[in-house]
Amino acid sequence: MKQGIHPEYKTVAATCTCGNTFEIQSTLGESAIALDVCSNCHPFYTGKQKQATTGGRVERFSKRFGNRSTK
Repeated sequence: MKQGIHPEYKTVAATCTCGNTFEIQSTLGESAIALDVCSNCHPFYTGKQKQATTGGRVERFSKRFGNRSTK
């Protein structure tokens, strides 16, 4: 690494909207970061995620019109 060309890397406090606070490393000039989601409140990590059960266009068409045969 060349000396004098890289930004300063320091510890920053990160606070989530759910209230969880932890420390991370960052090159930002700020001393605190506000997060929208974290591993304590994100549905993927908490196991509360919903599976997408809605189908695509073909499934919706088939469900709406069924197997109508043309005679």
